[in-house]
Amino acid sequence: MAVSGINSGINKINQNLFQKVESSSTKTPFANVLQGYLENVDTTVKQASDLTIKAAAGEIDNIHDVTIASQKSKVALELTVTVRDKALEAYQEMMRMQF
Repeated sequence: MAVSGINSGINKINQNLFQKVESSSTKTPFANVLQGYLENVDTTVKQASDLTIKAAAGEIDNIHDVTIASQKSKVALELTVTVRDKALEAYQEMMRMQF
């Protein structure tokens, strides 16, 4: 009887929605990471939009795929807006500091 490790199935569960973002051990500029993230958000939103259009045209039988894509898109946009707001807040706080 072959016994596999406990961690063998965890990678499937913990897959990141934004897999194209580089996470290697080498140092990459923050701008590249941010650009990769934004490109993935854009792709997610476009896929959700395309599925919504196809559903409206009656070309999709499984409405669950459309709903899931829409929710992924919504969460990705909410996260992006939250990160942007926090970054602006941190910048404004730094500008108010006296040296």
